[in-house]
Amino acid sequence: MSCHCPTGGSTCVVSGGKIGVFIGVCFWKGLFVLSRARKLLALGAVVALTVPLTGSVSVAERSTSDGDWATWQKDLFGSRYAAAEHRINARNVKDLKLKWAFAYPKTANSIARSEPAVVGDTIYFGGSDGKFYARHAKTGAAKWEFALASVNPAERAIVWDGPAVSGGKVFFGDASGYFYALDVRTGALKWSSRLDAHPYATVTSSPIVYKGRVYVGVSNSENSEGGRDYPCCTFRGHIDALDADTGKLDWRYYTVPQPQQVGTWPSGAAKYEPSGVGVWSSPVIDPFTGTLYVGTGQNYSGSGGDFDTLLALDARTGGVRWKNQVTKADTWRVECTQPDPAGYCPGLADGTALDYDIGATPNIFRVGHRTLVGVGQKSGVYHVFDARTGEVVWRRQLGVAAGGGTGGIQWGSSYDGKRLYIASYNAKPGTLFAVNPANGDLLWQTPNPADGCTTGGAGQNPGRCTLAHGPAATSSPGLVWEGSNDGKLRAYDSANGRVLWTYDTVRTFTGVNGIEGSGSAISGTGGGAVIANGMVYVQSGYWPQYPSDTGRVLLAFSL
Repeated sequence: MSCHCPTGGSTCVVSGGKIGVFIGVCFWKGLFVLSRARKLLALGAVVALTVPLTGSVSVAERSTSDGDWATWQKDLFGSRYAAAEHRINARNVKDLKLKWAFAYPKTANSIARSEPAVVGDTIYFGGSDGKFYARHAKTGAAKWEFALASVNPAERAIVWDGPAVSGGKVFFGDASGYFYALDVRTGALKWSSRLDAHPYATVTSSPIVYKGRVYVGVSNSENSEGGRDYPCCTFRGHIDALDADTGKLDWRYYTVPQPQQVGTWPSGAAKYEPSGVGVWSSPVIDPFTGTLYVGTGQNYSGSGGDFDTLLALDARTGGVRWKNQVTKADTWRVECTQPDPAGYCPGLADGTALDYDIGATPNIFRVGHRTLVGVGQKSGVYHVFDARTGEVVWRRQLGVAAGGGTGGIQWGSSYDGKRLYIASYNAKPGTLFAVNPANGDLLWQTPNPADGCTTGGAGQNPGRCTLAHGPAATSSPGLVWEGSNDGKLRAYDSANGRVLWTYDTVRTFTGVNGIEGSGSAISGTGGGAVIANGMVYVQSGYWPQYPSDTGRVLLAFSL
């Protein structure tokens, strides 16, 4: 008798001999449990048995038992692992070719940072042109598009997060704090909500849907856009739970107390603190305990609240189950990097102007009989906690500690049931690491290839190029996918880290929408590769920007 999990399956298939002596339930991403059956089933059959579980989830929420990629995190556990991908593998990835490109119109802020969602034959994504798109996943042919200006005429009504698809709706936010739900078939607006009226509020956190609610974090850019005459800072970060059908706010968790005026800045502008602690990390949820995990950012002014913290919240109520703050103090704003920062960056004097946010999405995984939750930080440290108690299990420094806006582990990591794959922005150079999830031992590491800035399109702009891994890592059976600031997307052998395939995106493409676009650095929210139904998708065109007279691009590859 044998028991195995079909690729991407959530149920163990028992075959051979007396069927049903053992029933195994293959939880997603390597969370495995084996239990003894109470009775024998029919002989000679192959049985797939679904076992009811407390906190069980629908296929739409799970999104792992098929080839879809319905949410930025791939699934509730934040695995970023395309378990069902059986077409593209380590043997044939060398034959991967560009299938189509979508070119964004040139705008004042031409960046591509909305990682797409793929469900069935449709790909969903947003742009810096104020539109949200649905296109045919295999061909790029148009299905529908939605103009955000029909709800929010603000200049900042552009999409900076990745969408989530569930229950016949697609959910996403914009750079001015609005949130939208559209009909997946027609693009018709189901509802919209302004999550925060602060003038610099923004949604870069990508939503996740669970049990009729959509969860999303809210952040802010006043720390970078306010300037010295701005009354800094008044924003307080929060994570919101919204009714997926109506948009009604079910609960909100604030990450910092209400900022209070405590005097003035040297310019005479009012000074408020504590502030900030935005949530630009994308949440994950353990459906077996109903716990939501999400990371937070630094203070903009003062020191207080849940800065640089991994939060474990009750997904139903928003109540705190535990929280672990991984930095003693961290108060940073862009003024800390400007000439003559004294007086505008108090943390410089005492060494607490770190900018060590937790912007990465957590990973939930199982080691033995223990459920763990891990998350990367911009300090370059990957932290692993007991998912039930918040106790630290292990920590691993990956690369040099950084700060000041970029550095460390920025957006997220991937877990394929065997290894954690973690990309570090500034390990000098940026490096992709494979780590043992049980203890943090390093299994292999592959630096950004040294010729990244001297070959291809990046070689034409060496002063702008850096050997840095900014986007979240993605994995599929036998492969790990990671982009770079050098504009190249690479596929690595998951067993040893060897580079198997490279594609240079810093070039001009003719889009299926009839205009030209050009690639740039692969980084930020949209830089993580999406693997779905035999296709690979990536956004090219975030910071650093390579010169171009066109907008940026979404690229689709297949064998």
